[in-house]
Amino acid sequence: MKLYMVSLGCDKNLVDSEEMLGILTEHGYEITDDEYEADAAVINTCCFIEEAKTESIEEILGLADLKETGNLKVLVVTGCMAQRYKEEILEEIPEVDAIVGTTSRAGIAQAVDDAFAGKKSILLEDASRDADIKTKRLVSTGGHYAFLKIAEGCDKNCTYCIIPKIRGHYRSVPREKLIAEAKSLARDGVTELILVAQETTLYGLDLYGRKSLHELLEELCQIEELHWIRILYCYPEEIYPELIETIRREKKICRYLDLPIQHASDRVLKRMNRHTTEADLRELVGMLRKEIPGIFLRTTLISGFPGETEEDHERLKEFVREMKFDRLGVFAYSQEEDTPAAKMKEQIPEEVKEARRGEIMEIQQEISLARGKARIGTRMEAVIEGELPEEGIYEGRTYGDAPGVDGYVFIPKTEELMSGDFVTVRITGASHYDLTGEIENEFTE
Repeated sequence: MKLYMVSLGCDKNLVDSEEMLGILTEHGYEITDDEYEADAAVINTCCFIEEAKTESIEEILGLADLKETGNLKVLVVTGCMAQRYKEEILEEIPEVDAIVGTTSRAGIAQAVDDAFAGKKSILLEDASRDADIKTKRLVSTGGHYAFLKIAEGCDKNCTYCIIPKIRGHYRSVPREKLIAEAKSLARDGVTELILVAQETTLYGLDLYGRKSLHELLEELCQIEELHWIRILYCYPEEIYPELIETIRREKKICRYLDLPIQHASDRVLKRMNRHTTEADLRELVGMLRKEIPGIFLRTTLISGFPGETEEDHERLKEFVREMKFDRLGVFAYSQEEDTPAAKMKEQIPEEVKEARRGEIMEIQQEISLARGKARIGTRMEAVIEGELPEEGIYEGRTYGDAPGVDGYVFIPKTEELMSGDFVTVRITGASHYDLTGEIENEFTE
């Protein structure tokens, strides 16, 4: 039987999808990337914001049509939308044969088997229960990089976010399990390991009584095959001295941090139930740049949060101008049901949210261009991601570029390279988000 999988949403969801792919292949299903030849399809959904819900629904409906017009016999919905909207999915889309929640994915093969036998099933357990996955993941990112999910759930309870209700409270994955998984990935050719969670910086507090991300990093750095280790989703208020020292000391750890700050107005931050102030954020950014020279800082912001005034917006714009983040993304606020922010008065019209988002991104474009131009003439290490054969150009990423969210460095092809190869590049040009460069010599340890 051939099985087609769609993984939507974040990279944490992608890890879940890879776990399910491992289970399904071990169970005998053949994975295909062609939905028209598939006997079964699994959609791992996202419902973090309205746009993600819409995408998930469209994917489900598109595959549901194939049960009438194509070869498809079984359709299974998993992930965050399945956890949150099981009744609505089954009622509105009868073509769906099974629902598998976020912590029930160990039963994915049984759910598909049951569906082929004509039995509809719902596997939905407590969102704070950890899925018991013993099968090796089937990595889908190309082989040279992979995500390592170090914790599940979240206890921050930001007023705009539904994740704690869908994914449960914060639970760190035991260190020995993570090290074993990292070694397995490295043996299979992974050279860049990217640590993810709803919040990575709190890792270990629940298990070991202290923040232990730096200890995990130190152990991961001992894995010989790993070349880069990257950290995403560090809440700014949880950054701590031992973590900074470890990033500064360990050469394998990319000098790159993703700090989701969401806003800079103290009034808006308080309404969001964020635990920082503008002064805190300014101090942190300055300290990180001082303590870790060459660090790339990425952040995300929300425009048009309920009650955000024009003064709040202007304050945020000025903050962006002054902080000059290397990487920055902006989401227009999405009014998510069952969140405190959805019930707040002073909801902002969609056109105002989008206009404010656009203004911030225009500022960031110029900052990004200026920071890129400042790198012209410097030498940077890059990993080859792929090739544009018709143009004779390689696509690469520097240590300042996380896959899927940041830019590329475009490199003329002067020698034969493979995806995953590390090279030293002299930067020769910059656009708003990307760089161009020339290979000076192949990277060696």
